[in-house]
Amino acid sequence: MAPAAVVRERGLWKRGVLWLLLLAPLFFGTYGFANWFTGQRDDVGSLVFGWERLIPLWPWTIIPYWSIDLLYGLAFLLPANRAAVDRLGLRLLTAQVICITCFLLWPLRFTFDRPALDGLFGMMFDVLMGFDKPFNQAPSLHITLLVVLWACFAQHASGFWRAVVHIWFWLIGLSVLTTWQHHFIDVPTGMLAGFLCLWLWPSEGSSPLFAWRLARDPKRWRLALRYAFGSALCSALAIHFGGFVLWLLWPALSLLLVALNYALFGAKGFQKRADGRLSAASSWLLAPYLLGAWINSRAWTRKHPQPDEVADGVWLGRIPGKAEVQAFAAIADLCAELPCRVEGKVYRELASLDLIAPSSEHCLQAAVAIEDLRSHGPVLVCCALGYSRSATAIAAWLLHSGRCRSVAEAVSRLRQGRPQVVLGNAHLQALEGVLSHSIATMGGTLHGQ
Repeated sequence: MAPAAVVRERGLWKRGVLWLLLLAPLFFGTYGFANWFTGQRDDVGSLVFGWERLIPLWPWTIIPYWSIDLLYGLAFLLPANRAAVDRLGLRLLTAQVICITCFLLWPLRFTFDRPALDGLFGMMFDVLMGFDKPFNQAPSLHITLLVVLWACFAQHASGFWRAVVHIWFWLIGLSVLTTWQHHFIDVPTGMLAGFLCLWLWPSEGSSPLFAWRLARDPKRWRLALRYAFGSALCSALAIHFGGFVLWLLWPALSLLLVALNYALFGAKGFQKRADGRLSAASSWLLAPYLLGAWINSRAWTRKHPQPDEVADGVWLGRIPGKAEVQAFAAIADLCAELPCRVEGKVYRELASLDLIAPSSEHCLQAAVAIEDLRSHGPVLVCCALGYSRSATAIAAWLLHSGRCRSVAEAVSRLRQGRPQVVLGNAHLQALEGVLSHSIATMGGTLHGQ
C-alpha cells in the first residue's frame, strides 16, 4: 500500500516486533485485570438508551470485529522510519492507558443477552467470550484502537486501497454494536479517546507532553480558568441530566483542551499545520469550540467582512472564505484556532492565541514573513476577526520595514485602513520591542558601514 517513492529505513520490523513484545502482554494483562477487578464489584452500572434495542445482531460482523487484532500487528509494517514506528507504538500504549484507567474508575456493564449461535460465527463468539467479559465498556478500547489504526493505514494507502481501508474500518466500527459487544455510549467516547491519542502523538511536530510550559501572562491564566469553568459546567449538566444531554461531554472535553492550551501548550496545542488546516485529531476534539469560534468570527465581522489595504499590497482582514481568498497571492495567518483556506496560495502559518498579544519576537517573525510574501503579490494578513493579532503583525511590519517611525504612527496607519482595529497596552508594548530591535539593527548596520 505504501507509495513506491517512500524509502524505508532498514531493520524497522525488528523495532516493530519490540513494540509488539511490549504491547501484547500489556494489552492482555491490563484488559484481563480490569475485567477481573470489575467483576468483583457490586457497584457496576450500565448506560443504555431505549432505542438500542433496535440494533440488530449480525453474527457475520464478528469477522471485521476480530480483524482488528490482525491489523494491530500489521500496522507496524507500514511506517517508513523509526520515529513513525515509535509514534504508532506510543499511540497504542496511550490508548491502553486511557481506556483501562476509565474501566477501573467508571466501570459499566453491557446488558444485552446474546442468543446462542452455532457454526463458524458461533465458534468465534465463544472464543471471544472466553476472554472478553461485559465490563470494559466506555470508552470502547476497540473504537479507540480503531481510530489509531485507521489513521495509520489511511496514511499509507492510496487509490483503490484507500477506499478498501475506509470501508473495512467502517465495518469494524459498526461491528462493536452489531455483535452486541458495546452500547452506543462506548462508541463516541472511544472515538474521542482515539483522537486524544493522535493529538498527544501528532504526525507533525512534537508531542504537547514535551512542549508544555506554564504560562506567565496573567491574562492567559484568566482565559484558561474561564474555559475550564465552561468545561466543568458542561460536564455537570451532562452528568446531572443524562440522556441526550450527555453529548455535552464533547464540548466539555473541547473546552478543557482549550484551557490547557492557554495555560500550558500555547498556540501549538491547536496543531495548525503548514497547509492552514488543523490536524484531524484537533479538528475532532475541538469541534464544538471551533464551531463557536467560527460563528463568533462571522458575527463580529458581519458588517465589515471585506479586508482592507493598509500599505503597498498588504491587506488586513479576517480568516478568509473561499471567495475572499481569491484576490490574494499570499496569506500570513496569525489565527491558531481556526483553519485557513489556502486555495493554492503561498501560505505562512504564524499562529498565536486569541485575545493574547503576540510577543515582540513573534511580531518580528511576522514582519519578516510579510515582507517576504510581498514578492508573490498582494498579501492578506489575517486572524479570526482581523482586529488585533493580524493588526499587530502589520504594525510590526510597518515599523520593521521603516514605513513608520513610531508605534503611534503605525497604529494611526492601521486605523486609517481599518478603523475597527483594537490594540491594547500589551500589543503596544510588543510593538515598542519591535521598534527598539529595528533601531538597534539599523544602528548596527550604520556602525558597520
